[in-house]
Amino acid sequence: MDTLSFKTISANKATVNKEWVVVDATGQHLGRLCSKVAKLLRGKYKPNFTPHVDCGDNVIIVNADKVVLTGKKWTDRVYLRYTGYPGGQREFTPEVLMAKGADRLFRKVVKGMLPKNRLGARILGNLYVYEGSEHKQEAQQPKTIDINSLK
Repeated sequence: MDTLSFKTISANKATVNKEWVVVDATGQHLGRLCSKVAKLLRGKYKPNFTPHVDCGDNVIIVNADKVVLTGKKWTDRVYLRYTGYPGGQREFTPEVLMAKGADRLFRKVVKGMLPKNRLGARILGNLYVYEGSEHKQEAQQPKTIDINSLK
């Protein structure tokens, strides 16, 4: 039997095909949307996924100000940040982060779903969040996908 046909294909920077994808956040739940966006950024939906390579797509989120949180999560959920100094732990609610910009809320949530290393930080740079329906990446000719069709 020819065993060469069973080689595992490992992607690298040269063989990765990165695409530009637009996701509409209107009426979507924040956590469910961000988990699918994190998988898109990571490249988990691609057949040539390689864990140690940035093989994911560039994701543009539009209408981020129309995202939904159920119950009292806008005011009761707490995100933490630490300044590095004694007593420097700061608390933020999604309401406060959204008031500063939807970009901050989405980056905080998606960052928690990515690997905690240099690759995760690099992958987070492929996320673009806009509060309206307009975005600046028209030159890349992104394709619009239905986020609900992904698992």
